[in-house]
Amino acid sequence: MQQRTRTRARAVVAAALVASAAATVGGCGKLSPFGYTRPTVPATYSPGSGETSYGAEPTDAYSPEYSPSPTMATYDPDGRSDVHGSGCDFSNSLHEFTYRVSVTNTSLSDTFSYDMEIDWMKARPADGTSYGRHTRSITVAPGATETYTARYTVNQSSIGRFWFTCQVTRAEKSRM
Repeated sequence: MQQRTRTRARAVVAAALVASAAATVGGCGKLSPFGYTRPTVPATYSPGSGETSYGAEPTDAYSPEYSPSPTMATYDPDGRSDVHGSGCDFSNSLHEFTYRVSVTNTSLSDTFSYDMEIDWMKARPADGTSYGRHTRSITVAPGATETYTARYTVNQSSIGRFWFTCQVTRAEKSRM
């Protein structure tokens, strides 16, 4: 019986020495509760830098970042950033407001319809008064730009001096 106890004790000591030697010789292991060494995996690695950071325990957690593919890309239904205007004008002889509008579809895969509203607003004083409003729907192919002139005719025989601005107040964008 004493022989068996000595043999077990020697086996346990031998296993501990082997594990300790392996950890010491390897220089990068930790003794697990089961008597074998676990290698320590680099915690961080910067590709191309040639530097690694050692010593942290590896984690099993993996949280990938997701970004939609270009064909799955979401879009903002407010298309005002796709619409640009120039030439805000008023013709006294025609009693007509005009504004040149360009709509650019930046998507390379989707056709969009834009439901737009252009307002000619009172500028002095800027009190939110609208002199006229123009609405239009326009369809723009992928990567294309469509341009047109928005118009609004004032039904007054005599118009005095006034100040106004042109603005795109709505450009709702939807996939076709």
